Amino acid sequence: MNYGIRLRVWGDYALFTRPEMKVERVSYDVMTPSAARGILEAIYWKPAICWIIDRIHVLRPVRFENIQRNELANKVSVTKVDMERGNPVCRYIEDDRQQRASMVLRNVEYVIEAHFDIVGSDDTDPGKHLAIFERRVKKGQCFHRPYFGCREFPVNFEWCDEIPVSSFSGELDLGFMLHDIDFTNDMTPHFFRAVMRDGIINCRQEVVA
Repeated sequence: MNYGIRLRVWGDYALFTRPEMKVERVSYDVMTPSAARGILEAIYWKPAICWIIDRIHVLRPVRFENIQRNELANKVSVTKVDMERGNPVCRYIEDDRQQRASMVLRNVEYVIEAHFDIVGSDDTDPGKHLAIFERRVKKGQCFHRPYFGCREFPVNFEWCDEIPVSSFSGELDLGFMLHDIDFTNDMTPHFFRAVMRDGIINCRQEVVA
C-alpha cells in the first residue's frame, strides 16, 4: 500500500533564502525540500515519523520582486535572572530598527509529493498517520501556520488528488540547492544539484554534503 501524499500549496510571496547571500536575502528560484518538509511538519508532526520529500511540482512561472522590510538588528536576550525576577523582556523597535532589502518570489504555487518513514518505537501504524494527516489537511488544521521561508509569507494548502498541469516544459538546471539540514550531526547542511524537468524537481537525487 502506498503511504505517499500530495499537497497543493500556494501564496502571494515566498523567500527561500540562499545561504551564500550574507546581508541582503535572495530567494532560490523554487521551494527547497527542507522548506517543503517544514510545511508538512507544521500540519502534522510526530516523533514516530520522518517526512521524506520525493518531488516538487512548480506550477506557476518564477517571478521575483524586490521588497524592503523593517527588522530588528539584534535578538532579544533572556537570562535566567530575568526569568526568576520577573523582569519584562522587550525591545523597542525605534531603538533597534534596520531596513533590509530582499529579493522574494511572487505568486507561487507548488505540489509537494512526499512520504514518511517510521522512525519511532510507538505509533508504528502508517495507515493511522496517513489518515490523520489527510483529515487535518482537509479541515485546514495545523500546529502552527506554515510559511514560505519567512513567517510573513503564510502558506495556503489543500489536499491534492490530481496534479495540475505545470506551465513549464523542457529542462532547467537550477544549480546547487539546499536539500536539508542534518540536526543530528551538528546541523550539517546538505546540498544537491536541482534540475527541473517539465516543472518537476526530483528531490531524491544524490546529495552532496
